Amino acid sequence: ESAKEVEIVLKNSGIKFRTYSTLGLRDDADFLFWFAAKTVEEIQSAIAKLYTTVFGKYIIPSRTYLSCTRPSIYVEKGKPLGFVSDAEMKKHVIVYPFTKTREWYLLPKEERQSIMDEHIEVSKKYPQIILNTTYSFGIHDEDFMLAFEVDEIRDFQDLIMDLRETRVSRYVKNDIPMIVCVKKDIVPLIGSMG
Repeated sequence: ESAKEVEIVLKNSGIKFRTYSTLGLRDDADFLFWFAAKTVEEIQSAIAKLYTTVFGKYIIPSRTYLSCTRPSIYVEKGKPLGFVSDAEMKKHVIVYPFTKTREWYLLPKEERQSIMDEHIEVSKKYPQIILNTTYSFGIHDEDFMLAFEVDEIRDFQDLIMDLRETRVSRYVKNDIPMIVCVKKDIVPLIGSMG
């Protein structure tokens, strides 16, 4: 079975991966694969092997994003990213590229810290949401990739509505597309596509 073949390839790849369905939620993709590895070569190797499977021959990527983990300059000691720390998966992940304006980076560090402190305080009202912030500076088109893990979509929506009212929102250049994904193991995911 092709689904089992893909599962074996990904599990034997040595990289971390999560699989999600976007079926019926987007017009440009039916699934999202989220990979984490020490090097881009490891990810390329896993994807190359994935393409050799029966299922892989039908994959036409609609979007690909590249980013790296690193400590935030605005949080003294951040908690590890949910995915990287092997935290249990939530029912959904909402993923999107994020870019701030050039004006943001020209502000004094103290002012940026003050603005981000407000942003962080608002986010603390939603402890049920796991935020994965990764950095794309210089290696992809955006500044960051954000992945919010949630069990209830409405919680994420409430958070975003609250964050729109913070000062940092003045400095958002781009925060689309929003890609809403539903957790689905690889075998049933592939099975759901016929």
